[in-house]
Amino acid sequence: ANRTEQFRQVQIDEIFRMIEKISKLGAAPAAADDDYVSSEAPINLCETAMTLIRNIIFRVGFGKRFEDESTAAVSRLHSVFAETQAMVGRIFLRDCLPFVGCWLDSLTGWNRRLRNNFSDCDKVYQQLIEDHLDPKRPKVAEKEDLIDVLLAEMKTADDHQTLDHIKATIMENIAATDTIKVTLEWSMTNLMKNPEAMKKVQKEVRCVVKDKGFVDEDDLPRLEYLKAVVKETLRFQPAAEFVPRETTEKCVIDGYHIPAKTTVLVNVWAIGRDGQVWDKPDEFIPERFVGSNIDMGGQNFEFIPFGAGRRICTGLPVAMPIVELALANLLYKFDWTMPHGMEIEDLDYDANPGFTLHKKNPLRPVATKFI
Repeated sequence: ANRTEQFRQVQIDEIFRMIEKISKLGAAPAAADDDYVSSEAPINLCETAMTLIRNIIFRVGFGKRFEDESTAAVSRLHSVFAETQAMVGRIFLRDCLPFVGCWLDSLTGWNRRLRNNFSDCDKVYQQLIEDHLDPKRPKVAEKEDLIDVLLAEMKTADDHQTLDHIKATIMENIAATDTIKVTLEWSMTNLMKNPEAMKKVQKEVRCVVKDKGFVDEDDLPRLEYLKAVVKETLRFQPAAEFVPRETTEKCVIDGYHIPAKTTVLVNVWAIGRDGQVWDKPDEFIPERFVGSNIDMGGQNFEFIPFGAGRRICTGLPVAMPIVELALANLLYKFDWTMPHGMEIEDLDYDANPGFTLHKKNPLRPVATKFI
């Protein structure tokens, strides 16, 4: 219970900080060399969302704020994580051509890049662990964080937990930042592209919260349309691909004979765009989820953005409150418009290739403080 409350307080504190930062940036005039000509500076929501999520994950998991690291350290972390995303989203030829693919991957330098990235990630995780083992480490307000708990369990566990297990857990927590960030950015993109949906969700949030000044988790159960917006975003732009699976026995799917031990990929994007299941699948319509009992917990196979069964994403209970709480406060606190010289039609849905569906061109709207 204490750790749950700690996590909630960290979320609230970091969202407060984000709101204050946006308020200051939004009030500042645009830089002379900015791509947009506007009396107010556009907000790079890609960077804003990523900083928010990493600060939350770093505080809860590692006992420090991401932004509080030195400039050089932050730059290095950004570089390592960006390279990891490139590696995860890369199709290696050895997966398709077992006999010659490995040689071709070596020839093109991808094997070397993969080894270097693995080494760089390991150094980052090792440094985080060593920081926690340092007896001179200053105490922080959050008290025990995830690494503290894992190190304590390693000392007492009978299952021979090692530092590699801890590093794997660190990796999974850092990886979660991308899916949360892209869901938040795509949600705002969809609302900017659909002004009626934007008006409707802002009206709901502001009617529920009134003049309280901040949206907290107790308000979320009453924000039905906001939850529908997030669900529709995950149908429209699923945050990440599924990891490959392997069939345990032969089967037939739509007349195709799939042998046992075949590596298969589940196309979650195609599932969400299936015209036999969804009405107007290529349109953003949050109303389809209002009053619907379809959830994302893996029980409805037409909507499985986080997977299903034993391999469902374990971060779902953590990710959704962060997305909903951050989005609700962005909509409650600010009115959002396109920068001067840009129209709604100029917004695109282009995405970069990779394991996570990153927006190719960052969303940069203008924020006007509402309350």
